[in-house]
Amino acid sequence: MKFKTLMTIKAFVCLGFGPVLLLFPAWILGLLGAAYCSGAALTAREYGAALVGNLLLAWLARSVDRGVAHRAIAWNLFVYDAIGLAATLTLILQGVLNPLAWGIVAVYLFFTVGFGCFALRREKAA
Repeated sequence: MKFKTLMTIKAFVCLGFGPVLLLFPAWILGLLGAAYCSGAALTAREYGAALVGNLLLAWLARSVDRGVAHRAIAWNLFVYDAIGLAATLTLILQGVLNPLAWGIVAVYLFFTVGFGCFALRREKAA
């Protein structure tokens, strides 16, 4: 898969979830089986803000040429998605989130592997 394609997919996924988390945190938390409280609402909204930031990064940098910026973006999104994968998996295994959250794990796994391939890729010597 090309970097531009992965970044475009990332942007659309973030567009689908970021604004919803910002505007309707109780609804999303309810879907996932998580208890709703003011602290959970704050966390959900902050996560929504992070997704909007990722949306802008992914969309605006989708055509960046290979080089330092390309590698930095790949590493940033690789680490971000790997942490999200671990955190979501932990919450599922602790019984905080219902089985619907396995879909989130699948999305994080997709992006962790995708951006990991770009972050860990060795550049050919010139």
